[in-house]
Amino acid sequence: MAAPVTGRASRRVTAALAFSGMVVAMMLTLVVPIIPSLPRLVSASVDDASWVITATLLSSAVFTPVSGRLGDMYGKRRMMLISLALMCAGSLICAASSWLPVVVAGRAMQGCAVGAIPLGISLMRDLLPPQRLGSAMALMSATMGAGGAIGLPLGALVAQFADWHMLFLVAAAMGVIGLALTRALVPESPLRTGGRFDFPGAAGLSAGLVCFLLPITKGAAWGWTSPLTLGLFAASAVIFLVWGFVELRIRDALVDLRMTARREVLITNAASVAFGFGMFGSSLVFPQLLQAPAATGYGLGLSMLEAGLWMAVGGAMMIVLSPVSARVTGAYGPKVTLMTGALLTAAGYAGALFLMDEVWHVVVASTVVSAGAGLGYAAMPASIMNAVPPSETAAANGFNSLMRSIGTSLASAVISAVLAVQTVQLGTAVLPSRTGLQQALAVAAAAVSVAVLLSALLPRRRGGGAGPAPLPGGVQAEPVTSSG
Repeated sequence: MAAPVTGRASRRVTAALAFSGMVVAMMLTLVVPIIPSLPRLVSASVDDASWVITATLLSSAVFTPVSGRLGDMYGKRRMMLISLALMCAGSLICAASSWLPVVVAGRAMQGCAVGAIPLGISLMRDLLPPQRLGSAMALMSATMGAGGAIGLPLGALVAQFADWHMLFLVAAAMGVIGLALTRALVPESPLRTGGRFDFPGAAGLSAGLVCFLLPITKGAAWGWTSPLTLGLFAASAVIFLVWGFVELRIRDALVDLRMTARREVLITNAASVAFGFGMFGSSLVFPQLLQAPAATGYGLGLSMLEAGLWMAVGGAMMIVLSPVSARVTGAYGPKVTLMTGALLTAAGYAGALFLMDEVWHVVVASTVVSAGAGLGYAAMPASIMNAVPPSETAAANGFNSLMRSIGTSLASAVISAVLAVQTVQLGTAVLPSRTGLQQALAVAAAAVSVAVLLSALLPRRRGGGAGPAPLPGGVQAEPVTSSG
């Protein structure tokens, strides 16, 4: 294996990868401020316009594990550049049209960039010296939440003062910068797994994910008991069973299911679903509380831009706490960091149940939630890397990122359903009631409490995942080098 980059070069690598991760996370939330206006902007019904959001979710879920496997095989930097290039191309496509099919296609291409974050974390493991790895991974992990929080006020600012297509031009411009920085400052990893790409496995996983996630995102519109919704859920179960049976019996599988069944990997991935639910829950509840009119009896009456700026405080806290997370993980292991993060997140939601009458109440609660999520997000890659060989880190991190995406999808469906039941009428508008918001907060707190329990089951290890994990039988993984 080549010597790790050191000194200023290591800081440049970290900065370039973290900036690219921030860009990807921002891209996902830049469009949130215009969601209520999407039907008018793309001249479509509410149900059809929702595909602008659904397309990104589905493409990111499908492409993230695929790009991770391809990164392990052909080069993580190469796949990261391809992911960022797809995001830039998709952004330009969206910026050039208001026709729904074109915008949906562009958004699907944007979603392919989400795999850049786990690829960046894996590159850090391959390239950075052990003494810098923990803090770098924590910073990269924090970009997943911090970039999203920054994207909200930026999207609101652009949407308020410019044409909505400018949102995508901003995403394209930032993507180009991330692409240029990664190409200029980040060397390629020397580690390769070799082998052939598992096309049947990729097709099976993609079909299963689409059949599972599509009814989650569309169930409210289709009806949770409709034949289409139930049929897709049933199809996903059958597809995943067949896919798992085949993946266990072929060489060079897309997902090493035996590796994912390891205790540390399995528990971390399960906790990731709960963390993804908890983190996204704050994005659904707190902005509505801040923006609701005072006439509702609970609303704080802020503008979209003001609410986004206050929510960005939590994102900034994730960045500030990233070195703290690295130190805790290095001293006590990812188990302690993950449990601490889950407890903090649950405490933030519990506090919001009783303190939601002032802007500062909501800001404190959302900041505590974000701080806890930041600690948890930073601990997950370290926990995964403690249990997998270096040659499979991109695929393992990509699968972990997929688990978080499933958590966010579940949060969107469950919390939206809760808020739709408990409503108040204000003129012609139907808004969530105070009781509905409190129930949503309680659901999010319960989800994160599951993460606390799961984290307690992790083995106690020190270190941030810098060293190679032993394969079954105690054999150490050896790097496969390539000149590509």
